[in-house]
Amino acid sequence: MAGAALTSLGVDYLAPDFSSAALVTIDTQVDTLDDQPLAVPGTSAVVPRIAALAAVFRDAGRPIVHIVRLYRRDGSNVDLCRRSAVQAGARILAPGSSGSQLAPGIVERPASFALRAGQLLAGRPQEVGPGEVVMYKPRWGAFYETPLEDHLRLHGVSTIVFCGCNFPNCPRTSIYEASERDFRVVLAQDAISGLYEKGREELGNIGVRLMAAAEVVDALAPATPVIDHARVAARE
Repeated sequence: MAGAALTSLGVDYLAPDFSSAALVTIDTQVDTLDDQPLAVPGTSAVVPRIAALAAVFRDAGRPIVHIVRLYRRDGSNVDLCRRSAVQAGARILAPGSSGSQLAPGIVERPASFALRAGQLLAGRPQEVGPGEVVMYKPRWGAFYETPLEDHLRLHGVSTIVFCGCNFPNCPRTSIYEASERDFRVVLAQDAISGLYEKGREELGNIGVRLMAAAEVVDALAPATPVIDHARVAARE
């Protein structure tokens, strides 16, 4: 059923509520950029728009979650489709490596900022700043064996804006996971690599709103109350 048909009774359950929105970036790490070991075409080009979205969410006091992958050198936590390559010595998204780090500009921190691989692999979010964290996911979906849903519920999030790396794999899986948990979902379609026309159609069929990053920025600015992150943190 197309998204438009879902509003025929007069209640738009799909409309984004930017006053309770969070930004989720997916796998925007150095190894996925151009000319890197796990290069995904188009990822480098969208990094500036991802960084711009993060800056606006940060300024608005809205939650930001950066989802990352980390592949142990023994391959024990690697997807089956890549496990043999990692066990054979492929150095991709290796914990502690420069390639595993978030793409430059995604977080507003000194150049010395680095992912704490041990903490992340243990399933504990790493704080970047007020309301902004990094989480590790062990498979394609951002909700699979992660604290993401609990974190978003704690912050009163109803709407998730997704952006990041390689739509066909991790972002698409994460979007479907968000939809089946009754989050309202927005995809910043010019801030994600690997998006294709059939994918846009399929997202529309499950009620995902496709917006340009600039449209998200415009919608967020007038609508968002600032969260008291210290009070939320005290409840965690």
